[in-house]
Amino acid sequence: MQREHPKQPLVGVGALIVEGGRVVLIKRGKAPLLGEWSIPGGMLELGETLRQGAEREALEETGLVVRATELLGVFDRVVPDSNGTIIYHYVLIDFLCERVSGELHAGADAADAQWFTPDDVAKLPLAEDTAGVIRAALAKAAL
Repeated sequence: MQREHPKQPLVGVGALIVEGGRVVLIKRGKAPLLGEWSIPGGMLELGETLRQGAEREALEETGLVVRATELLGVFDRVVPDSNGTIIYHYVLIDFLCERVSGELHAGADAADAQWFTPDDVAKLPLAEDTAGVIRAALAKAAL
């Protein structure tokens, strides 16, 4: 699958794992967003439901077995180069997830994985839609 300069948008799923007022973020080990903190997630695989994909990606990147519950949002991530040619085009579908089992550790494409408080998240240089869906996840999990 061609991720850079794709022929069509690619479907990605994200897992917002919230527990005790904290959220799991991973430090990206690959482009796009190499070295930046992000929501655990990745590409939906053929034959998976959206929730299955979010649960698989969470396990691969964080070592946590999770259950994807509520749909939090659907977002566009279109990244053009300086000439306007599309480098990346993702449709991102994010789910609130609860931990079923496991201990947090970085795996697969993640260089690091940590629990973050809302104050910690506020200090990170995140895209506005990413910060917004993290705030929504923390708020919904607190209900």
